[in-house]
Amino acid sequence: MHSSGIHHKVLQRGRKDRRESKMEGEEEEEGVVSGEEAQRKEAMKVLCNVVYNSTWAQERFSALRLLCGLRERLSSGGSAPSSVHFYELRLMFLITALRRELSTQLQQEGGVSIFTAALESCLEVEWKEQYECVLDPAAPAISLEASQRIIEILKILFNITYSTHRQEPSEDDAALYRHLVAILRLCLLKKCLLPDDTDELQGHTVNLLSALPLQCLDVLLMVPLQPNSKQCQGVNMDCVHTLMLFMERRLEVGDKMKEKLTPVLNLLTESCRGHRETRHYIRKHILPPLRDASHKPEEGSTVKSRLIRLMTHMDTDLKHCAADLIFVLCKENVSRFVKYTGYGNAAGLLATRGLLGGKGSRVVSSDAQYSSDSDSDTEEYRQVRDRINPVTGRVEVEQPDPMEGMTEEEKDVEAQRLFMLFNKLSRDNIIQPMGVDAEGRLVPMSGLREDSLTEQGKSGSEDDGEAQEGEKN
Repeated sequence: MHSSGIHHKVLQRGRKDRRESKMEGEEEEEGVVSGEEAQRKEAMKVLCNVVYNSTWAQERFSALRLLCGLRERLSSGGSAPSSVHFYELRLMFLITALRRELSTQLQQEGGVSIFTAALESCLEVEWKEQYECVLDPAAPAISLEASQRIIEILKILFNITYSTHRQEPSEDDAALYRHLVAILRLCLLKKCLLPDDTDELQGHTVNLLSALPLQCLDVLLMVPLQPNSKQCQGVNMDCVHTLMLFMERRLEVGDKMKEKLTPVLNLLTESCRGHRETRHYIRKHILPPLRDASHKPEEGSTVKSRLIRLMTHMDTDLKHCAADLIFVLCKENVSRFVKYTGYGNAAGLLATRGLLGGKGSRVVSSDAQYSSDSDSDTEEYRQVRDRINPVTGRVEVEQPDPMEGMTEEEKDVEAQRLFMLFNKLSRDNIIQPMGVDAEGRLVPMSGLREDSLTEQGKSGSEDDGEAQEGEKN
């Protein structure tokens, strides 16, 4: 395990430094303590492996109420060595991930408050205001041991809070979550000794933020502006900027994209829908005004191009997340969405939401904060706007007319040939002709014909009934 290897190296280096700085008699005492610590650590590692691999061990863990003991040990601030403390946290993460009833129990027994306090201790938080932690740029980076413990705490907190995202928190819970979010701001903005640890820390922070009630995330924006702060309309955008950079790094990695990208895409989408300043700031970086329409929207290495490419990804969840973010940045306006992505890339989301019929815009959430500002076009875009292919989203090279020089009879023959070819492909189920129904959704043409015949039949019956009544009268 990578994290275990890091801890082993750090402990070895720390023991060596301590031995070199002590008297000979003190070295023997330190060796005894280290030996006991190593035994406890190995015992916790074995227990973690047993619980992970054995359903019976998980059930016994629950029956013996070992979670209560670990919780009390953590809440009492026990003096366990850092390496043992890490594996105690790892064990709590495993059991809350594998046993849903234990994660619920831990939440009901004040787990959020306990682990928030543990997180605060690991980060050595100093408070400036109620929901503002001191962030000292000159402070040392988070140590290797502390970063690993923090990551385990974040994972446990996610396990016991992930169901709260759509819930309306009570006043006390909202205050607790805002207190936690203020600490998570440090997790986003502080650095670890190793870049990989920083990326992992930010990843688990994003996961936890996406699990918390959206209205409690306003703490990320409430921090006063500093001289070097990113800002939009007077609102601090440091955390939003960090989230965007994190998303860009995940876009460049290319592997395990669903697991790595969907949390941050969902978080940015919900934040843009709920906070107008966040949407303005992100749109300025991802969807700048269109100037060059000579390339397809999905071509290139920009963040916008990468996101648009994801809109046709084979994984349904990932492509919907990417499309939702672009759609919200376009203020959920269909024509603007198609303008930036091309109709071919936009069709998937529009079909899912029943917007293929071109119904101007549709707000999917009452919490959306969209201003009435217009989407002004650049001079370069206005010059080529009429020549842009709406399907591909770019100016296409004019192609010669394939029927140029053909007589009317030859055109009819060619049309009949194409019709028969498509008909054969349809009968053999190689292609399935689709159409748009009255609700703007893609449906098979056969279904549209049946609906049309049904409506005609109903209309004919009504007409016949009216005629019969007229004859009687």
